[in-house]
Amino acid sequence: MNIVKNIFARIWALWGLLSFITSFFIIFIPSMFSYFFKDEKKGQDYFIAVSRLWMSCWLWLIGCPVKVFGKENFARGGTYVIVYNHNALLDVPLSAPFVPGGNKTIAKDTFAKVPIFNFFYKRGSVLVNRKNERSRVKSFEAMKAVLQKGMHMCIYPEGTRNRTDLPMKQFYDGAFKLAVAADKDVIPCIIIGTKKAMPIQKTFYLLPVKLQMYFLPPVPSAGKESKILKDEVYDVMVRFYEKKVINI
Repeated sequence: MNIVKNIFARIWALWGLLSFITSFFIIFIPSMFSYFFKDEKKGQDYFIAVSRLWMSCWLWLIGCPVKVFGKENFARGGTYVIVYNHNALLDVPLSAPFVPGGNKTIAKDTFAKVPIFNFFYKRGSVLVNRKNERSRVKSFEAMKAVLQKGMHMCIYPEGTRNRTDLPMKQFYDGAFKLAVAADKDVIPCIIIGTKKAMPIQKTFYLLPVKLQMYFLPPVPSAGKESKILKDEVYDVMVRFYEKKVINI
């Protein structure tokens, strides 16, 4: 039975890759219209709307439809630092598109070198080379600028996918230093299902699994040190994650 499941998962992963590439070329030109908006926020709102349509269709094609909860936690006109748990590569196409309104993601500059895709990647991201101190400082200021323009910033505070036995790895400080420096509240987001759909210990493996995203109530940053804020958000996310996973 495991052999059959593993064979299916590899074939399904191939379908996932092919359908991702094909659907990307379909939405690429419409997404590039976002560069023609004079107002950057309106352009990003449009870009995210196109991305959401793309991801909704692609996730349906691969049998991983997502249900989103908690959008009411975004106050009208509010701008937030949004932090996610990170279990699988499948988390990445989920994070930004399903946030209400324009946003950008902090992202490694590696994929910015891929022809054609780089135009899309750069539009949705603040790029960083984590090995370069100057790049990290520049990206921090760029993220503050994104927030000041009325867009959200999306960050994975674990840094990389969680390979531990813990519900979540310990968080890095960056997202919370940003929230304090920009005077923005933090919205935690829990992604559930991607760990089962794309287990981290498996290579080129995908299963059709229903996914969920839960945007939790904002955690205020005002008057807090970044470490206190980080610990508070971590506790909120771990408790919620454990409760949901146990009940699945």
